[in-house]
Amino acid sequence: MKNKIKKYLKEFVLFIIVMTIFANALSLYRSLELNKEPFSISSITTLGDKKYTLPIDRPILVHFWATWCPTCKAEAENIQTISEKFEVITIALKSGSDKEIQEYLKNRNLNFKVVNDKDGYLTNKFDISVFPTTIIYDKNREVIFSEVGYTSTWGLWLRMWYASLL
Repeated sequence: MKNKIKKYLKEFVLFIIVMTIFANALSLYRSLELNKEPFSISSITTLGDKKYTLPIDRPILVHFWATWCPTCKAEAENIQTISEKFEVITIALKSGSDKEIQEYLKNRNLNFKVVNDKDGYLTNKFDISVFPTTIIYDKNREVIFSEVGYTSTWGLWLRMWYASLL
C-alpha cells in the first residue's frame, strides 16, 4: 500500500511539474504577441470618472482582466495585494457599467484602480487577446516583464521589486 501511494504521489508531482512548464511556455509564447511599445499614457480616467495622473518616477503594473474571466477572479486578490505596495492600473474589458464593476469590486473587497474598457479600445491598443494579461513597465515606461495568464502574488511582487531597482 505504501509503495502504491509513493507511486501515485510521484506521478502527481511529475504531472504538476509538466503542467507548470507547459503553462509557462504557453504564457511566454502568448506574451511575445503583446505590444512592447513604451507606456505613453500619463493620465487616465478610472471608475467614477476620476482622473488619475500616473507618477513618472516609479514602475507601473498594468493588468488587463474581465469580470467574466475565471482566471482573473482567481488572480484578483494577488493584484489587490500588489496594488497596496506598488503602482497598479487595471483595465477591465467589457465587464459592464462602472456601477457594475464597482459592485463586483466591493463584493470581493477589492479597491485597486480600474479603467472600464467598455469598447475594448485600450485592450486592442495593447494587442491583448488573452485574460488576464499583466505588463510591467520600468520608471522609464519601457516594458520589462509581461505575463499572460495567472501570476502569483510572490511572482508579481518580485517583478515589481526588481523594476523598482532599475
